[in-house]
Amino acid sequence: MFYIIGSITGLMCVLWITIKFLCELSSRVFTFWNHEGRARGAERNIYNYVRGKYLDPHSCHVSWDWKEPCEVGQSMCFRVHLFYRNGDPFPLTASVTPKIRISHTELDLEVPITLEVLQDSTRNVMKVAFTVRKSGRYQINISIGGLNIGHSPYYKIFSPGAVVPSKTQIVSHFSTLVLKCGEQHTLQVVPRDQYGNHTSDSLKDLESYILTLSELGVVGVADGCLQVSVCSGSQNRVLLHLALLQTGCFQATLRFQGLPINNGNFQIIVLTDGEKTIVDNNVSRSGVGVFFEGYLYPPSSSPNIPGQHRSSSTSNDEESNADGHTVDRLKKPKKVYFYITPKQLSVKEFYLRIIPWRLFTFRVCPGTKFLYLPPDPLHGLLSLQVDDGLQPPIEISCKDRNIMAATFTRFLHLNIGGSETFQDKVTFFQKELRQIHCKKTRCKVTLKVNRHSLLESSLRATRNFSASDWCKNFEVVFQDEEALDWGGPRREWFELICKTLFDTNNQLFIRFSDSNQGLVHPNPCRPPNIRVKLYEFAGRVVGKCLFESSLGGGCEQLVRARFTRSFLAQIIGLRMHYKYFETDDPDFFQTKVQYILTNDVIDTELSFAEEKYGRAGQLEKVVELIPGGSQILVTNENKVYYLNLLANHRLSNQVREEVDHFLKGLNELVPDNLLGIFDENELELLMCGTGHIAVQDFQAHAVVIGGSWHFREKVMSWFWAVVSSLTQEELARLLQFTTGSSQLPPGGFAALSPSFQIIGSPTHGTLPTAHTCFNQLCLPTYDSYEEMHKMLKLAISEGCEGFGML
Repeated sequence: MFYIIGSITGLMCVLWITIKFLCELSSRVFTFWNHEGRARGAERNIYNYVRGKYLDPHSCHVSWDWKEPCEVGQSMCFRVHLFYRNGDPFPLTASVTPKIRISHTELDLEVPITLEVLQDSTRNVMKVAFTVRKSGRYQINISIGGLNIGHSPYYKIFSPGAVVPSKTQIVSHFSTLVLKCGEQHTLQVVPRDQYGNHTSDSLKDLESYILTLSELGVVGVADGCLQVSVCSGSQNRVLLHLALLQTGCFQATLRFQGLPINNGNFQIIVLTDGEKTIVDNNVSRSGVGVFFEGYLYPPSSSPNIPGQHRSSSTSNDEESNADGHTVDRLKKPKKVYFYITPKQLSVKEFYLRIIPWRLFTFRVCPGTKFLYLPPDPLHGLLSLQVDDGLQPPIEISCKDRNIMAATFTRFLHLNIGGSETFQDKVTFFQKELRQIHCKKTRCKVTLKVNRHSLLESSLRATRNFSASDWCKNFEVVFQDEEALDWGGPRREWFELICKTLFDTNNQLFIRFSDSNQGLVHPNPCRPPNIRVKLYEFAGRVVGKCLFESSLGGGCEQLVRARFTRSFLAQIIGLRMHYKYFETDDPDFFQTKVQYILTNDVIDTELSFAEEKYGRAGQLEKVVELIPGGSQILVTNENKVYYLNLLANHRLSNQVREEVDHFLKGLNELVPDNLLGIFDENELELLMCGTGHIAVQDFQAHAVVIGGSWHFREKVMSWFWAVVSSLTQEELARLLQFTTGSSQLPPGGFAALSPSFQIIGSPTHGTLPTAHTCFNQLCLPTYDSYEEMHKMLKLAISEGCEGFGML
């Protein structure tokens, strides 16, 4: 019995060894047959196999030119050494090239590489060079014919670079803090290197953070007023614990190695326990009954304009004084009352102590700035200048100035969500917008439009829409086109309607320059056949885009337009300034504005009037910028005042009716107080997304699905080579072909929902197709880079508009 069992066991061992030998033999023969036969046309015979004269991936190895850990941003190199099975060098040829892929293990980020065959006698070494910008762990795959060489894949770690102050910032931070005297406050700082990587903390780095303080309106600050301690926190953050032991208003600056960090300049209002309690009560009461007694000073002396009468309270001695601001502060101030609500700061006076009269109103928004001044010379009260960029700044003084400023600041914190960073404000904006329209239904409403008369048909389809209807989910149907709207037709309608509305050929909007890249502005010379109702419709479309984007998911819609900074400023209620000419009308800025600013204008005979000429060059009319302006000459003293009046006339007054109707439509969906939390640049980014399409961002966040080895290794490498060669316009067309929109959301490709997907199509050599509802590009296989280039460019140039059922 035992003999039989032993015989069976021995037989099974022999059989196992035989099978293993045959597998190894077949593997070697397969490797020999597939690699040596393609290398320099070598003969595939048993003689070469016996000699080991075939390429063996397991006999190859890699040498590294650096030692870990290594910082990001440096040019790195490693070498791939290829050998025959017998250990002889294997010369590299065009037909046998290692496949190398370097990718971030967590971010799915692939790193571009360059390959070079070293020109020595053996030619068996390939040099690979690359540079990484994102810190972390990388995987390096090296294979030949689908077989990994040596110990591939390899894993290498790249550490962040040195801390760069301009990239480092305080998170969840506000430009003005309200603290109690002696109360500890913690600032969370995220240190970053020049590529935006979070850097780790070292004792030396912690000692490099210095917080300096100066009291606003007062020279110097008392010793021992500030207590600061720095320590390391979680998630690569630095914690600064600060406490102020003196009440007042202070300017703080946080520096790293002597340089201010990104948002390191901020103000601090320090209150006593009693003052802090009063502010808390003011905020909890939502502004009801919150008022302060104080004084309003006459406005600062305006530029000296000959022939223009000054206030009756100004004496001859004061007119001759060079320091107009000091003179104005010596004038008798007016007793007033300051009322603060969550929405506005009002300055009122009372006639006969019973009749209120509102003098000024300022919105509680980031655009309203406070400038803290020394005590006034008459009453010794703390002073403050208030400027909202929309109306002339005013100077006030109040016994409880710090309490009033702290109450205003606390209301402002609540209005914008407690943080001034752009992303935090976007999150707050979208949350509030959803809350405003939360009771409105999101049922579907069908828009039947004609592609060939898009604006007219869209107006007819929405002419009876209420604000609730505009909040519904649009289902767009293009006449004579068979397509189910799962998101693609709707996105294309938004794309095309914005293109039509803001196309200068339709004369609703114009460009100040002839370039197609010029910014669009409401048309001050609107033809009589263009109704102002169209501007209301344009405002509703923009508001609809903002509302859809606030819903998240796949609802994001961007406004396909580049508005002038002056138009964006008017949307959020800012005052016009001559500096807007620099971005909006560069030619006018260079030829006139810059000349006036840098030259003597005494002999130019400019007056405070604007001449308007017809197409034939004939003078049609003269518009006075101020009463009697045609008789008042521009001097070196008042030329800035003249340029600001000119900007107000050319950029604002001429299009007042058009802007008002645009805002009427926009504010039906988006309240002006929500728009007011952004500045001009932030508002454009919110509405229009990022204008520049980065290929690296595209490649980092595109998802490749399916496909054969040939598709993933060859076709995709050709695809990225083609994409890298495209212009920005062609990239926008590719994006529009695949997603239905030619612009990206504010977060770039990472914010696309769903992600940009590239799917291997079962066809060969045909045009690429797309499913815009799912952001999918269906890419066929091709035989060459040239064929891929031709087909892709043909698809994005001819097939970027229109839907059909296959």
